[in-house]
Amino acid sequence: MPNNYSILLFFISLMLVLSCKQEAQKESQKSDSKSKIYHAKGFDIVSANGIKKLQIKAAYQNASNVFEYEVLVQKDVLDNTATPNNAVLAVPIKSIVVTSTTHIPMVELLQEETAIVGFPYAQYISSEKTSALVANGKIKEIGKEGSLNTEILLDLQPELVVGYSVSSVDKSLTMIQKAGIPVVYNGDWLEATPLGRAEWIKFFGLLFDKEKQADSIFNAIETNYLKAKKIALKATIKPTILSGAIMSKDIWNLPAGESFVAQFLKDANLDYLWGNTQGKGSLSLSFESVFEKGKNADFWIAPGYFSSKEQLLKSNQIYAEFEAFKNNKIYTPSTKKGKTGGVIYYELAPTRPDLVLKDIIKITHPNLLPNYALTFFEKME
Repeated sequence: MPNNYSILLFFISLMLVLSCKQEAQKESQKSDSKSKIYHAKGFDIVSANGIKKLQIKAAYQNASNVFEYEVLVQKDVLDNTATPNNAVLAVPIKSIVVTSTTHIPMVELLQEETAIVGFPYAQYISSEKTSALVANGKIKEIGKEGSLNTEILLDLQPELVVGYSVSSVDKSLTMIQKAGIPVVYNGDWLEATPLGRAEWIKFFGLLFDKEKQADSIFNAIETNYLKAKKIALKATIKPTILSGAIMSKDIWNLPAGESFVAQFLKDANLDYLWGNTQGKGSLSLSFESVFEKGKNADFWIAPGYFSSKEQLLKSNQIYAEFEAFKNNKIYTPSTKKGKTGGVIYYELAPTRPDLVLKDIIKITHPNLLPNYALTFFEKME
């Protein structure tokens, strides 16, 4: 029979083995749950214990809940009784409804536009490929701006609705969810950096089970963006920048200093006159204060929704007093539109921040990109 010492040694050895296994499991879980999202703050994709989860951290402004979805690559696991912020998604998604034009370029880059079965206010789509699907009846109109037609949406029976909301849970989307169709909110527009917005292509990559393709596409965009940013640093002069315009009464709306628009201007090595202000959205300032600070700005980039100098003057004759107006240095993205009137910039720019940055560098530091042609912006005539 074994003596007490042998028994003690056996138990010590067993405990050491178990302890090592537990530590190995912990380390495995730590590495397994490492996020692959680097710029975006509004969502995350994590894996733990072999289970992949999609976390929506900012579904809309001031959202307090984190919406979490377990993602399984099986077609028979969808839980139609799941709660709004804790559900199961079966991928790849084969039929989807998206609700913002910013979603479309990401779906197209993944070559999944034929999976789109419904879209609201389709006249705003500027993409030729997706517009053709609408014209051919492959994508159904599911409502007008601000109002989804839940009857048509329910008839379509999509596998998933990618929703959009400004400040709260959308009641019509809640109704869709209660009918058994999963809804996931996309808050890409809340991102504070250009690359943060573009990284939401990984969100769609997960849904279509094309994560590697999404990673590859984003990595190329990120590389191009950072390369352009590095080129901009070669500029020895930083032109001053004015932006925005009066959109109602005497209030001038322009990007706040912590917004993604301000980040574009910073990365283009420019002196945005309101670059030191706080806030990730827009500032609402008096015309007088903007005139005093911005009348001598070298460039006026993105003057609201105005597309011509004539429109500016019809709105307010004092616009003519700005140096950028006098020197024909106003640039707008509002003139380049799709066949049905959708502005290309508002649809494609969030996905291709590298091209936006190159546009701004070309406008303000033209010698740094001599062979580049503007993608989104045009000089206002």
